[in-house]
Amino acid sequence: MQAATNDTRIHVGFTTHLDLASEKVGGRVLWATDDFFAEKENLLKPAPAVFLPDKYTDKGKWMDGWESRRKRVPGYDSAIIRLGIPGVVRGVNIDTAHFLGNFPEYASVDAIATEEGDPPFDQSASGWTEIVPRQKLHGGTQNMFAVHSDRRWTHLRLNIFPDGGVARFRVHGQVVPDVARLKASGELVDLAAVANGGVVIQANDAFFGPKDNLILPGRAAHMGEGWETRRKRVPGFDWIVVKLAAPGMIQKVEVDTNHFKGNYPESCSLDGVRLETEVLDFANAKELPWKELLPRVKLGPSQQHYFEKELVEKGPFTHVRLNIFPDGGVSRLRLYGRPV
Repeated sequence: MQAATNDTRIHVGFTTHLDLASEKVGGRVLWATDDFFAEKENLLKPAPAVFLPDKYTDKGKWMDGWESRRKRVPGYDSAIIRLGIPGVVRGVNIDTAHFLGNFPEYASVDAIATEEGDPPFDQSASGWTEIVPRQKLHGGTQNMFAVHSDRRWTHLRLNIFPDGGVARFRVHGQVVPDVARLKASGELVDLAAVANGGVVIQANDAFFGPKDNLILPGRAAHMGEGWETRRKRVPGFDWIVVKLAAPGMIQKVEVDTNHFKGNYPESCSLDGVRLETEVLDFANAKELPWKELLPRVKLGPSQQHYFEKELVEKGPFTHVRLNIFPDGGVSRLRLYGRPV
């Protein structure tokens, strides 16, 4: 059994990690014992749950979450989630927003790692490891539990006792880069992509769009799925730092301003650095030996910009900083290269 805790002092720490289960990164709810009142798929929606007081269905009150019927037999309800990106789980958030008289009394979480398809949809199936033992839940709030395990998981099972509703299930963790696979491909790979193990370390501003959006899979579906800063009213520019999945040589760059039409940056540039130790605060790390990867270039509205011949210094780098002038939104950054 892996220890779990709901010590409030560490909540902020693990929630800064990516939600490995979100449908934005390909997470799916594969199965549930029961979702009579509200569909299991709602668990992984990226947006916060909403409450519509006058909305009902032919089964009862409409709820934005997963809700099972009242249990009249022994047992409990479960849902099996395939992580969109397998990784090390640092903590979970069992969000019971708007579930006040119908939230589960307790919950637990199990995990399994399987590369050969999905696990059996059976509560009694073997091979699962408990990473969050049975914990008391509270209604209408975010119930957060840190997980202390360094194992890589592919699926989680959320168990609720005995029944009830959960609005959202967040699984915060770290992608484990498979450097050997990246090297073996022989092709250029996106070393920034979260699916390969890239991580957005820090941004000076992410007022309108979260920093992690910058390296998510696929193109953004709308403006809210990009990284966007507030309007700058002082001199300077905005920036964001990505830690690559592995140290690598950058051969090709894509800067995508998809959906940013009246608020795209006027121009951008890229810098790279190779670090042997971690830096926690790039804003105040003034002496880092940044090298210019891409000189300042003009950007246009809602389009993919590709740069190859324009690259000046190709690495090897461990971190890349995207600078945007003076502010605005970028939906995706792709850094294609080869690990070294």
